[in-house]
Amino acid sequence: MIVVMKVGSPEAEVTRISEEFRQWGLEPEKIVGKHKVVLGLVGETATLDPLQLREISPWIEDVLRVEQPFKRASLEYRHGEPGEVVIPTPSGPVTFGQHHPLVLIAGPCSVENEAMIVETAVRVKAAGAHFLRGGAYKPRTSPYAFQGHGESALELLAAAREASGLGIITEVMDTADLDKVAEVADIVQVGARNMQNFSLLKKVGAQDKPVFLKRGMSATIAEWLMAAEYILAAGNPNVILCERGIRTHDRQYTRNTLDLSVIPVLRTLTHLPIAIDPSHGTGWAEYVPSMALAAVAAGTDALMIEVHPNPPKALSDGPQSLTPERFDRLVPELSQIAKVMGRWAEPATVLA
Repeated sequence: MIVVMKVGSPEAEVTRISEEFRQWGLEPEKIVGKHKVVLGLVGETATLDPLQLREISPWIEDVLRVEQPFKRASLEYRHGEPGEVVIPTPSGPVTFGQHHPLVLIAGPCSVENEAMIVETAVRVKAAGAHFLRGGAYKPRTSPYAFQGHGESALELLAAAREASGLGIITEVMDTADLDKVAEVADIVQVGARNMQNFSLLKKVGAQDKPVFLKRGMSATIAEWLMAAEYILAAGNPNVILCERGIRTHDRQYTRNTLDLSVIPVLRTLTHLPIAIDPSHGTGWAEYVPSMALAAVAAGTDALMIEVHPNPPKALSDGPQSLTPERFDRLVPELSQIAKVMGRWAEPATVLA
C-alpha cells in the first residue's frame, strides 16, 4: 500500500504520519519523487481501508494498494516514477536509470593475472566504459573448469581500479565471501545461478553496496522480480536488473536466447534500472555488437560487455569476448543510437 502526499506537504506532517503508521505496526518507507513524496507501507495492510487512511491528514492526496506480489520492486510503489541508482566511482558518480545516460560495463569474464586485468581496465576506460567487470569467484558448469583465483583476484581488481579510475563490479557466490567482495566492489553481482539463492539475497540486501541481479537461466520475469524483492525487503534499495539470456529449446547457434522484449515489459512493472548482457546472451563475439545496439535502441539503461586482450587464450568465455580493438569501434556505434534515444553523455568541452 502507498500513501501519496500532496505537493508541498510539510516535512513535519510527513514525519507525524509516518510515526502514526509505526504505531499501527507498519513500516513506512519514504520515497521522494520529483514532485511528490510517497510513503510505502510495509506490513499487514490487507484489512486497512484506504478511505479511512485518507482521513488521517488533509495533506494525504491518495491511498493506493500495490497489486503486484513484488511490492517494493513494483512501479506502483514509486507511484509510477522510475528509480535510479547512484554509485560513486574514482572518476565521479555514475547513475543508472531511465532518464540518465547509458552506462557501459566492460571487462573479462574472469581475472587471470594483474597485467591482463590492468591492461583491459585501462583500454576499456579509454574507450568510454564506466565500470570494470571481472570475476574473482566463478561459478562453472564443470567442476574441472577454471573457478577463478578467489580472494587474490580481488586484490588485482583493486589494482585495476587504481590504475584506471573505473568502478568495479564482481560476483559473490557465497555468503562467507560477501564482506571480502563488498570491500573491493562498487557493485556486488548476484549471478544467474544464484538468482534464487534466498539466503544470499537476504545477505546482499542487508549490506550497503548496490546489487547487480542477473536473471536466472530459466527464470520468469515474475520470479526475477521476486528475487529482487528479497534484496529490497532486506533493506537495500539499490538493485539493478540484468538480462543475460534465458535457456530455450534451441542452443545450436547461440548460447542463450537474449530476451530484449524484457526491457519494455519491465518498464511497465518495476522502477528498477535495467541492464543487458549481450555477451552471455549470445555466447559469440560476432553477435555481441548488433545485440548491444539493439538493446540501446530498446531503451536499456546499461550494457555489460565482455572484453579480453586475447580471447583465444582466455581462461573462461573467450568465444563471447570482444577484443579491446573491437570494443573501441563499438562504443562510437553505441553512441549514435544512444544520442538518438537521448541517452549519451557528451564529453566536456576542453577550452584552449
